[in-house]
Amino acid sequence: MTRDADVDALVTYVVTSLVEHPEEVAIDKQETDALTTYEVTVHPDDVGKVIGRQGRVVKSLRVLVRAAASLNGSDATVEVVG
Repeated sequence: MTRDADVDALVTYVVTSLVEHPEEVAIDKQETDALTTYEVTVHPDDVGKVIGRQGRVVKSLRVLVRAAASLNGSDATVEVVG
């Protein structure tokens, strides 16, 4: 059975749900042969909410994104740019 995950929609949904200013969320997708990187830019006041204490929120987001991408047979990660 083949499953397809919409990783782009997952990243957008989770990040916009976390922040106070969802209209200022920008997600840039960088693709290479082996890895897709989602560069997340948010309002300066929301950076801490996306990163979380000791990076726990962004680590959890990376786990979710990597698991969803593996359903498509690829690898992905998330970076918070600012």
